[in-house]
Amino acid sequence: MNLLYFKELGMTNFGLLDWIIVFIYLSGSVFIGYQSRKYVKNMSDFVVAGRSLGRGLGIATMIGSELGLITVMYAAQKGLTGGFASFHIALLAGLVCLIVGWTGYIVVPLRKLGVMTIPEFYEKRFSRGVRILGGAILALSGILNMGMFLNAGGTFIVGVTGMDSDFHLKIVMSILLILVLFYTMLGGMFSIIVTDFIQFVVLSIGLLIATFISIKTLGWEHILQTAENHYGAAGFNPLHADGFGIDYVVWMAFMGLISCAVWQTAVMRACAAKDTDTVKRIYKWSSIGFLARFLIPNFLGICAVVYFADNLLPMPENTLQAFPQFLGAILPTGILGLVVAGMLAAFMSTHDSYLLCWSSVLTEDVINPFYDCKLKDALRLKITRIIIFLIGIFLLIWSLWYPLGQDLWDYMAISGAIYFTGAFALLGVGLYWKKASTTGAYLAILGGLSAMSGLGPIKERLGPSINSLSSAELGLFTIALSVVLLVLGSLLFPDKKKNIKGA
Repeated sequence: MNLLYFKELGMTNFGLLDWIIVFIYLSGSVFIGYQSRKYVKNMSDFVVAGRSLGRGLGIATMIGSELGLITVMYAAQKGLTGGFASFHIALLAGLVCLIVGWTGYIVVPLRKLGVMTIPEFYEKRFSRGVRILGGAILALSGILNMGMFLNAGGTFIVGVTGMDSDFHLKIVMSILLILVLFYTMLGGMFSIIVTDFIQFVVLSIGLLIATFISIKTLGWEHILQTAENHYGAAGFNPLHADGFGIDYVVWMAFMGLISCAVWQTAVMRACAAKDTDTVKRIYKWSSIGFLARFLIPNFLGICAVVYFADNLLPMPENTLQAFPQFLGAILPTGILGLVVAGMLAAFMSTHDSYLLCWSSVLTEDVINPFYDCKLKDALRLKITRIIIFLIGIFLLIWSLWYPLGQDLWDYMAISGAIYFTGAFALLGVGLYWKKASTTGAYLAILGGLSAMSGLGPIKERLGPSINSLSSAELGLFTIALSVVLLVLGSLLFPDKKKNIKGA
């Protein structure tokens, strides 16, 4: 079913009032982000907001950044395809984040070291060469990981408003990118913290309203009954042979750890916190957000299936379109504008965090080390802003032509694995095992590159032996490979002296 047909059926309530709400909200967010530029005096201000982040703002900006439009879209798609069994992803994410908050695993030692990026730790623990290689692969993986952000954001806007052409999709994607580039290049982390807080409040209210209206309109018992008829037992049991399976559940448990303790955009909040006690409190409270950011969109994706079935409508070929089409049909004018404004703010908050993250990694961990870390603050700020702009151009091109060919969440997980499988070995083991060596670190980072075999176009070219493996199986294999390479490399080629500088 195409979007024009969807609109002709009168299934979107998006009107003039909604456009006004969205315009006012976005204009306000951009203005606030622009005003934040006055607080940027040096690179530390730009990247970690001068390490002034307290508990309240820390929680809001952590959840706000991770609860982006891309998150809502892929979580809704996962709920649509997997039913209530997809809830296990949310439960594991929340539980693991809570455990990290209790124990301080990985994030507290990083905050004690006073680093701004994870590759900066690589140099303190191993060598400058490890930092440069790790930073380059981190940026590569991160930029690829956010490659579908624009596409998902454009798909949402086109679907919920009833726009009817690829041309509209491209225009929407371009406008959204320009807005984010504008205030991220100026205000850095200060812009992100302020806009994340606003977005966190608006989107939370919008999602709760959408959930309430969905249950009231469709009926709880009817949702359960339709889900049972549509998904069968696999839609309720994630371990079912016809559903996700045990390997996927294990993979999601690991992804829960990665998303809060190893992924650079989340770790930046720990690095920006005032002290280690604040870090732990941020993670404990953020566990609720890590749970909700999947759980609510999962449920709304299931509701979309029920709505399409009730109205005898064919499911869109691109299942990402179903969620925004459902919202456009079920939410009344005015409320719809509020929800869409929150979604767009979520899109912007995730983009700004990621743009700042990967640009600062390239500047601080790849370019600056080549000059013996002697580049002045003003030049590093200029380089970072230029890189933000270049990444934005790449994302616009990538989002327009890359054939997804898999669930958006699975693409996000496998593209991120290019970096985080090796990073987990260096952080999860290297922070606590004194014998971890520089050679082992190089091998672990390079081992993570094997995750590229899980990207759709590459996977198809590697033959049936690789093509038959699921993203979960490839991800778990890459994790094991990186850890084994770190251990073997460290035992066979130990360093003469091991000391974490600044610990």
